[in-house]
Amino acid sequence: MKVQGVELSELDLNNTGSWPPVIKFLAAVLVFAAVVGAGWYFSWQDQQQQLERVTAQERQLRSEFETKQERAANLGAYEEMLEDMERSLEARLRELPSRVEVPPLLVDISQAGLGAGLEFELFRPGSSVRRDFYAEMPIEIRVRGSFHEFGRFVSDVANLPRIVTLHDVSISRGSDDNGELSMSATARTYWYLDDEDEG
Repeated sequence: MKVQGVELSELDLNNTGSWPPVIKFLAAVLVFAAVVGAGWYFSWQDQQQQLERVTAQERQLRSEFETKQERAANLGAYEEMLEDMERSLEARLRELPSRVEVPPLLVDISQAGLGAGLEFELFRPGSSVRRDFYAEMPIEIRVRGSFHEFGRFVSDVANLPRIVTLHDVSISRGSDDNGELSMSATARTYWYLDDEDEG
């Protein structure tokens, strides 16, 4: 192979200084390419992968930092929200009767039914069930009356100063043909377990 009239096989590798300038330039380009290729293969490739890993880690850390910075900037609002939630919880806990307030509450529920004009067929408090920080007592109720009397009873129970919920409500026609309806339900009242109850 000839390059600018010089046969490459005639070049003396021991005397590179006598090579023509074009051949020297081509040889320098080849040596440079070989050095760059070897550097890439043996060193720079690992460094490139490491750079990509570090860049990804930097993005993740930057994202975490921005999230934490946003939280820190809103810390005052979060603390205020926590205080509001604690006040709300205390208010809700005050709506739960204590254990000694349950018997009068049972009287209030039965009075709400009588005041609405209902006739009780069944009013049976069940045994209390302990939960995390409160206990609940189911009360089986079966009453007779009109649909409007049922509505007034449910409304009066909902407006009691303590929390009482109605579950499993079922309304059916009474056995007589006088237009009376029969309603069965389970009322549940709750109370907060204090240290004495938990012990």
